[in-house]
Amino acid sequence: MGWRKPGWLLMCLVIVVTVISGGVASAFWSHGSDDSAGSAATGGTLAVALSPGTPTASQYPGSQTNVVLRVSNPNASPVFVGSLVLDTSQGTGGLAVDASHSGCGLATLSFTTQTNGGVGWTIPAKVGAVDGTLPITLANALAMSTSAANACQGASFTVYLVAGP
Repeated sequence: MGWRKPGWLLMCLVIVVTVISGGVASAFWSHGSDDSAGSAATGGTLAVALSPGTPTASQYPGSQTNVVLRVSNPNASPVFVGSLVLDTSQGTGGLAVDASHSGCGLATLSFTTQTNGGVGWTIPAKVGAVDGTLPITLANALAMSTSAANACQGASFTVYLVAGP
């Protein structure tokens, strides 16, 4: 009996229209705003790319130096990187020395995991066809122990890093 009243019919119509419009709005908002081909917010986030790190000063026994690198973000949204750690799958345990100093034992080097004071880094989003980039300087990240051999004198080092959690 209650279905014959106009109020019930109107309420059912409002519910059906609300459900349909909510689905359309949801589909519109979840598609994303990037106009580039093949991208949408519903896909996975692409990995950021890190350039090899370079010490800013020559190393000598007992020294520490900054390491500089650039992080690139191919995503249409900013990406947060919580820490930077050695990429032990590259070089020798994440480190490399130039070819003319092959006698320099990399075991005398150590890298301190970096977190930017616990706040990490936010890598800017891609704009058009240009990846977002962020240059980073890691303060006193690379150290050389006092037991370094003379073969390390004047060596150039590369620090391979990966984004941590």
